[in-house]
Amino acid sequence: MSALKLLALDAEDLEVVSAQVQDAVLKVGDIHWRADEKRLVLALNRFAWEGANGRRGFERRRAALHLARVVSVKAQHLSPDRPNVVLELLALRFTETDAPSGVIDLVFAGGATLRVEVECLEVGLADLGAAWATDHCPQHDGA
Repeated sequence: MSALKLLALDAEDLEVVSAQVQDAVLKVGDIHWRADEKRLVLALNRFAWEGANGRRGFERRRAALHLARVVSVKAQHLSPDRPNVVLELLALRFTETDAPSGVIDLVFAGGATLRVEVECLEVGLADLGAAWATDHCPQHDGA
């Protein structure tokens, strides 16, 4: 399976990226807010949903999630003082405020959220290396 590389420039694109990062795991210390560059970068281990058909087992891939044109970042139930806390990313949601600007919410299991105010929607996702096998496929209520 080839490495994934996606770019979201509108809400519909962001839904595709959100689906690909659903159930990604990362540590709080893997979240990097670069205010002077107006960007937020997350290094994560994403579950490779595109290959979860059972034929080859399940895989995870190291990936980078990049949010550009960031104005501010606010965290709820996340502490940068606890960099080794593991988070599970559930979804990315965009709410337009004053077109083209808006807010991207990164929703994590357990109620943690990053609220990212952006000038416009510009989100990238790129795999950084080879996949590795995992026996665990994430399960959700109702699944």
